[in-house]
Order: sequence, then structure tokens, then C-alpha cells
Amino acid sequence: MGVATLGCKVNRYESAALEEDLRRKNFSVVPFNSVADLYIINTCTVTAFSDFQSRQLIRRAHRRNPQARILVTGCYAQIAPRSVAGLDGVSMVVGNGLKHRISELLQSNTNDSPCVLAGDIFRLKEFCNMPLASFGDRTRAFLKIQDGCNSFCSYCIVPFARGGSRSMAPEDVLSAVSKFEREGYQEIVLTGIHLGLYGHDLQPATGIACILQKMQELNLDTRIRLSSIEPNEITTDLLNIIKDGGLLCPHLHIPLQSGDDKILQLMKRNYDTVFFRKLIEKIDSAISDIAIGVDVMVGFPSESDQQFENTFNLLESLPIAYLHVFPYSARPGTAAQKIQPQVPGKTKKERAAALRKLSEQKQEKFALRFAGKPFQVLVESTKDKKTGLLKGFSQNYLPFLLDEEFSSSINKIATVRAGKYIAGKFYGEIVA
Repeated sequence: MGVATLGCKVNRYESAALEEDLRRKNFSVVPFNSVADLYIINTCTVTAFSDFQSRQLIRRAHRRNPQARILVTGCYAQIAPRSVAGLDGVSMVVGNGLKHRISELLQSNTNDSPCVLAGDIFRLKEFCNMPLASFGDRTRAFLKIQDGCNSFCSYCIVPFARGGSRSMAPEDVLSAVSKFEREGYQEIVLTGIHLGLYGHDLQPATGIACILQKMQELNLDTRIRLSSIEPNEITTDLLNIIKDGGLLCPHLHIPLQSGDDKILQLMKRNYDTVFFRKLIEKIDSAISDIAIGVDVMVGFPSESDQQFENTFNLLESLPIAYLHVFPYSARPGTAAQKIQPQVPGKTKKERAAALRKLSEQKQEKFALRFAGKPFQVLVESTKDKKTGLLKGFSQNYLPFLLDEEFSSSINKIATVRAGKYIAGKFYGEIVA
């Protein structure tokens, strides 16, 4: 059996849990590019290119072994199950609502014709827990504690692929975190489709800051990092937990999407640029060494040159560490698909390039503040492809390259001094 995963940290967690479940049931896992009798492809549909990548993986598996069974799951399978089922070699399509039952479905289904199991995702009201004891040979563990989204931003297909917000029970979160700590993971990344909504659907209701406070009481010997969190969900309680410095990494990744108020309204985002500016400035003044990453979209329908300039100027003026830049991709069934005029592809590329250059400048400016200072760096087991050196990230998400003298610290946190800064990375030095 070979497993391939596209997309977000949630998908990566679910694939790891699925592999672990299948191993327990005597399936043997081989690299996806190997000849296998079963291929599982966990797809993404956040952009048109994600759909294309998903189809390419299906075709690659079919070419590798035309007799193999191919099971397709994930967000593309949920959104377009009949289209996926029509691709050569596909024997089973399983939507996100049944992903946790894939091992059972594989053992019970013997049909020759494609089997499609993708129902109405909005009928799903409970969090589908996919327990995971170990994250394989990875240095850090991801933990999915929330699924689904209630926002329905006009450009986004994700709520239709994932359904409404659903949260893992607090006792299960704490148990999973403790289990990962016992396995020796030095960093756990809490993730979800809309992480900041964690706990709002539970009885009694809770929140992301509350579950983090309960983690603090566990006195964990590991650090916690958050994946992306929406601007309106960054509370004073959350910032105080980061400021305490004992548990939560000083790193927040916050979606902006546009720095123009009219475009934000068309996107159906529930904040304006004044709110966003005040939030970033509040975070930066409260926690001096925090890394703030920002998601931004270019080429949203009707975005003018001036509206893009508004976005550029806002981001240029803010104390942020890096950007993730995404050209707008039209998704069938979303409100933004009907907005005119659509921005030409060439214009989107030019705007994305301008913001990526700004991101490089921001990243360097942020990093050089810390030159010569010591950091707690989690040394990873995989090496940097360009240099062959070991690599790792500090608590505030600064990337480090490390030579072989750090090899005894693989999968551990080492104290590292920030040395030379070249091409977006620090070269780490041993602290005597």
C-alpha cells in the first residue's frame, strides 16, 4: 500500500493516522512511487492546481500498477466524487465524513465498479477522531483538534469540503498531547481547518486559550505551536499564554487576505484594515520576539491596481516576519466566481512576485534583529536539500542550517547561536 497526501497539516495528520490504523490491520506501507496493490490518495481542493495535482497522482498510481486498487479521499474527493470516480483506475472514492472508516471500508468492499461514498458533509455534527500514537519518523507531531469551518468566505471551497466546525473533546486533546510527549516529540503543532473556533461547538463551550491553559497544567516537556489562526480569534488570554513563554511558541500565522477594505468586504472577511493593523501592532508590542506570518491573496476578482497597492502598503508598514502569498483561484460554487471583472493571470503573477519580494525583505529584517543571539532550535531528522546540512527551526520560527556537530541533537532541542545569515537562513553555531 502506498499513501500520498496533498494540502494542509490536517490532511497530513489524517494520512498519518490512516497509515497507523492500516498497519495495525496488517497492511504493509511502501513508498507511493513503488509498485503497490493499493494506493490511497488524500487530496486537496483549495485551488484549481490542487485538483490538477490530485488527478496527476491518480494517473501516476494507475500507470505504476494498472491492476492496483486506487482509493481517493480528502477534499477533492468530497467536492467532486463522481468526477474522481470516472478517472481510470479509481476503485473507491471516500469523502471526508467517512475518512476515519477507510480501513473498515477497504476490508468490506469487493466491488469491481467504482464505489462512491461521499455524503452531505454538513450532516456531520461530531468530531471524527482519528487517533494517532506516533507521527512516524518526523521531528514534530501535528495534532488535529478541530475540523470544518463556519465562515463561508466568498473565495473558499473549504466549508463545502469539510462541513461545519467540530472540535475534539478536551480530555482527548490532553490525552493525545501527553501521548506525543511520551513518544519523545519535542514540538507539537495544534492544527485545524478553523483552529480559532476550537471548542465553540462543545457543551460546555470552551476555546483555544482554555485548552492551552489546561496544557500548561500538565507541565509538558515539549513546546506547542499553533497553525493558522484568524485575526478575530487572537485574544488577550492567548497572547498572555505566549508571553508566559513556558508552553506556546512565540509564532502566529494570521490570514489577512487583502489590505483593501472593499476587497475584504467582497471576500466576506469579518474585519477591516484598521482592526488588522491595531492587532498586529498590539501583538508586536506585547511580545518582542514573536514571529508574525501573514496569508495574503492577490488577484481577487475586481482587485484594481490601487487596491493591490493598498495591500502592499499595509503589509510593508507592519512589523511582520514573512508572507504566504496566494494568487486567487476560482472555485466552482463559491460566490467570488461570479464577481467581475476577473483579474488576468499575468497581473496576478506580477502582484504575487512583488509581495514575495517584500516577504524576503521582511524575513531578512526580522531575522537580523537576532544575529548572534542564542535560540532553542529543534534539530530535524531530514537534511536541507540544497546544502546537505541539518536543519531546524527556533521557537520563533527562524530557519537554521546546522553542521554535523549537531548530529547528536537530531529530534532534540539544542541551544544554537545565530551565526551568518545567508539566503533566508541562519547558520547555527554551538553555544559553549
